[in-house]
Amino acid sequence: MKGLKTAVIASMAMAGLVAGEVQAATEWNVSLWGKRRAFTENVEKLAELVEAKTNGEFKLNISYGGLSKSRENLDGISFGAFEMAQFCSFYHSDKNPTITVTELPFSQDVSLARVSEIYQEVFEHPVVKKDLARWNATLLMPTPMPQYNIVSKGEPLTALEGFDGLRVRGPGGIMGVLGKLGAVKTGVPFAEVRQSMDSGVIDAASFAPHAHLAANTLAVGQWATTNLNLGSANCPVVVNTDALEMLEPAHREALLGSVDEALDYYVQNYEQNTTAKYEAALKEQGLTQVTFTPEQTAKLNELADSVRQEWVKKYAGQFDAQALFDFTANLFAEK
Repeated sequence: MKGLKTAVIASMAMAGLVAGEVQAATEWNVSLWGKRRAFTENVEKLAELVEAKTNGEFKLNISYGGLSKSRENLDGISFGAFEMAQFCSFYHSDKNPTITVTELPFSQDVSLARVSEIYQEVFEHPVVKKDLARWNATLLMPTPMPQYNIVSKGEPLTALEGFDGLRVRGPGGIMGVLGKLGAVKTGVPFAEVRQSMDSGVIDAASFAPHAHLAANTLAVGQWATTNLNLGSANCPVVVNTDALEMLEPAHREALLGSVDEALDYYVQNYEQNTTAKYEAALKEQGLTQVTFTPEQTAKLNELADSVRQEWVKKYAGQFDAQALFDFTANLFAEK
């Protein structure tokens, strides 16, 4: 009797194991960095939607720094260390030159929703797809960000000449313009930005609102620009192409079909919470707000045009840079 009972239990256990194998959830590892913030809400919302739509059969396990360094996420995707990741193109422009086109200073004040649309269309361009395919990566969705603005120490800027010698932490497109005015591009890790400003290693940082809040630059800054309008960073979410192709059709549909909803949530959350919080913090901290005059803006735009042309010339030998630039410029011009 005891032997029969043991056999039944063993049989039930095996049956449960088989059933478990059939019903086991598909889990993807997702490599982010820092901590949960406005910048990662598109991924957080996507994970929520995917799990709900598949009744828990497909889960995105989000890790903040536990899987890879932020500047190595694209590498990790390439050899399948994890299935999904976020990265910023200016971290390693040589690895993803095509998508740096979106970081050029187009001198347009476009809405966050429109930025999202532009990036998605650029991601579908054949030249861009081919570029990312080198890393076995498929661009899944953008992380749209508002135009970057500068927070700096010292006396408030009154003329463009004030950029001369200013040590700024910022992405390529913006620094391309400010560099022509004498600003010095200074690279420090994001986690060290406030300390670096406080100690004088850098004078200023160029970020979107969420990053200024996360780095707490307002606590040490004395002035901030309001209408720099020289672009922002492109920090897309990518997936390992092989992993995407191996997904069950229903899971793939849940993933791809949730992108637009995740982005809509992200944009609404960013505008209603982050942007408003940043603007309130500027006033609370008492920073002088520097708004460029039409004449100064015209000068910045003139310099921006030269930066854009330099980008085309730089990459002309690697891919059809002119065609990709024209395609992207037209998208920004459409608004």
